[in-house]
Amino acid sequence: MHPNPLSPCALRARSECNLPMNRIVALVCFLLAGFGVSTHLRAQALPTQPLDRIVAVADDDVILQSELDRAVKNVEQQYRSNPQQLPPHDALEQQVLESLIVLRLQVQRAKDTGIRIGDAEIDQAMQNVAAHNKIDVSQLRESLQRDGLNYADFRKSLRDQLMVQQLQHRVVQNQTNVSDSEVDILLASDSLKAGEVHLQHILIGIPDGASAEQIQAAHDKAETVRKEIAGGMDFTAAAIRYSSARDALQGGDLGWRRYDEVPEAYANLVEGMKDGDVSQPLHGPSGFHIVKLVGKRSDGKQVITEYNARHILISVNELVDSATAEKTVGDIRHRIVDGHEDFAALAKKYSQDTATANAGGEMGWFPLDQFGSSVSTALLSLKDGEISQPFRTDRGWHIIQLEGTRQKDRTQDMKRDQARSIIRNRKADEAYENFLRQLRDESFVEIRLPAAKNSDPDSKPAAE
Repeated sequence: MHPNPLSPCALRARSECNLPMNRIVALVCFLLAGFGVSTHLRAQALPTQPLDRIVAVADDDVILQSELDRAVKNVEQQYRSNPQQLPPHDALEQQVLESLIVLRLQVQRAKDTGIRIGDAEIDQAMQNVAAHNKIDVSQLRESLQRDGLNYADFRKSLRDQLMVQQLQHRVVQNQTNVSDSEVDILLASDSLKAGEVHLQHILIGIPDGASAEQIQAAHDKAETVRKEIAGGMDFTAAAIRYSSARDALQGGDLGWRRYDEVPEAYANLVEGMKDGDVSQPLHGPSGFHIVKLVGKRSDGKQVITEYNARHILISVNELVDSATAEKTVGDIRHRIVDGHEDFAALAKKYSQDTATANAGGEMGWFPLDQFGSSVSTALLSLKDGEISQPFRTDRGWHIIQLEGTRQKDRTQDMKRDQARSIIRNRKADEAYENFLRQLRDESFVEIRLPAAKNSDPDSKPAAE
């Protein structure tokens, strides 16, 4: 499947995603090739492109040769400094086509289930992409123009990625509940691994409900791939050529992840491995996995800064507009700072945060990021005892007073949080992998590449 290139940067805001703009643009190009125009507009374009043709049908959508060519070209550009890592053109073309097909199917399913993305969400995604590249949206737009990318198509690709993300959330949300007893059992097993691991992987996939012959064929292919790597083939090149995982076109690189962010089987597998080691094929529900350990690093003591604060909230709603709420909270601040009135008394009287008003606005001790970026920004500007200027959140207008900070050892708390995340992530990964295999197997897909290409013995099975 396609590596879903934008979601880590545009949607997850991970620190390692501060990619240079040309890297972001190169990754987005792949999406634009798959999502840039609607089926209707593509059909209108056919008369002016007589050599264009349909290379795949995916339910109600089609993929044109021109789209596939653009996507393949953009992948080749990403690897232009290491072209030897790419498979032959025909094999790469099949890899990219399968990625486009599965992406199209996910977007169609998202639309069919009523998922819609508003312009405000697209604007926020654009800001995230720009912020991670340390530029503003206008500079992002200029950079897209310089690289020949259409701004409207770029926004549409983000919309589709957000739709896929919401689809994934909808699919797994009811299957990822974690009970305290599950956390207790994992902690008691003493199998919880601290630290981070950097992995690459290759998946030789099997279809849902595979026969014994299909399983054996996948096993034999995995053994062949493992021998090629042992014989000197670059792991990244092998992943691009053979893997049917979603990150195949990124060389199967999972990056640095906590142990709770990798499949349990992987975490157990790398326990006895050294940096650079490549595992034997591991049989799992989706196929045979080959894992390379790039590196490990351990966690230290988890000490964080906690903040003690109190606040007053004036909500924005149908009866109170934003300007009125801002003025009201500003007047309350004036009464405290200049009139020396009691913060707690005014919080009890005026604050519309039902969770804290009766306690005089007390929020207790909490980590900086617990209540969102607006609260964090306000706190970082304050010294003990100071009261912030009015600021806006999605709940309304606030003022906040910093009462103190402290350092707290949260090693045990974070270990419990890690255990909960491990269980949740495992459930989510398994649920969505099963969903994608079923989606691919149940959908009508017709591949119309020339027979010589379509019969490539190195091509992947239909499902991941």
